[in-house]
Amino acid sequence: MKLLALISALVLAMATIACSSDPEIVEKIVEVEKVVEKEVPVEVEKIVEKTVEVEKIVEKKVEVPVEKVVEKKVEVEKVVEVEKDPGSLVIYSGRKESLVGPIIEQFSDATGIKVDVKYGKSAAMAATLSEEGSNSPADVFYAQDPGALGSVESMMQVLPADTLTKVATWAQDDDGKWIGVSGRARVLVYSPTRVKDSELPNTILELTHPRYKGRLGWAPTNGSLLTMITGMRKLLGDETVSGWVKGLLANDIKIYPKNTPQVKAVHDGEIDFGLVNHYYLYRFVTEEGEDFKARNYHLPRGGAGSLVMVSGASILKTAKNKDNAERFVDFMLSKVAQQYLAGQIFEYPLVDGVKTNRLLTPIADIKQPDIALSDLSDLAGTTALLRSLGALP
Repeated sequence: MKLLALISALVLAMATIACSSDPEIVEKIVEVEKVVEKEVPVEVEKIVEKTVEVEKIVEKKVEVPVEKVVEKKVEVEKVVEVEKDPGSLVIYSGRKESLVGPIIEQFSDATGIKVDVKYGKSAAMAATLSEEGSNSPADVFYAQDPGALGSVESMMQVLPADTLTKVATWAQDDDGKWIGVSGRARVLVYSPTRVKDSELPNTILELTHPRYKGRLGWAPTNGSLLTMITGMRKLLGDETVSGWVKGLLANDIKIYPKNTPQVKAVHDGEIDFGLVNHYYLYRFVTEEGEDFKARNYHLPRGGAGSLVMVSGASILKTAKNKDNAERFVDFMLSKVAQQYLAGQIFEYPLVDGVKTNRLLTPIADIKQPDIALSDLSDLAGTTALLRSLGALP
């Protein structure tokens, strides 16, 4: 501050001189305060290094007792999943082993079920079931025609609803106790080289005409023929059927043990006509070719001679293996089994989605009689009628 005041005074003095009228310079001594920097000793707090004792932390290893882990083998009971025994099944089959044996074996292989099959004619199997009654070991009765099934219907239980819905109602029992597995049409097998078109009948009733004398064959013990005649009795009455049988006998109809020999007899020229099921011909054609000299004829005016029967299956009330029996029936209605029946033994499949063999006449083109398959059960009455007429021993 003193320095600032001094400078101010000096400036003022110089200004005064400059403004004076006397040009003479007057020397004037101005005292200037001398600023002297002087070091002033400052008292500094003396820092004394002081040693402080710090508690020394010593790391000391202390052995802590640790529980010793001992590997101990514990025996655990091993749970092994044992495959459940699929059980067994007993089938009474009125169908030949050569026809249905392979598909039954396929069912057994696919399910693991042990299947025991007793083979025989359908009527004989039905008779055996009647004799055995509630003591029968059979679980399933698989017959070639509805007549044999109907004859022991009282021994059967109602099939599951899901099973019955797989087949059209015309091909099953009215009470749901048996169901059709495959269709089998009645036909007249004939020789296309020896029979004129004009000689082909419209119905089987015409076969009593003298033009057929010595030219016709049948298998009177065959279950399918007996079922067909049972249908004739239902449609026409016993009197008309008796007259028809007498006419056949008068025409010297030839007797064969079953259908297959009749078809071969037509080819060989032994007979010109035979009353058979449709599929026998196609087995010969497959083995011997299109040159086989026999063909099927579906009667154009229908009647019992155009009956489409079914082979069918049922489950007995006394079945000890009911679940397996139901599995078998459902398997026979599967596409696998239906395709086998259609492709290998030339029968009509009864389940939608399975194609009929190309060699067969479409089932829709067959003029079937208006008769329920459930009404074909009186095989005993038909057999008695034939015996009374001398057609059966």
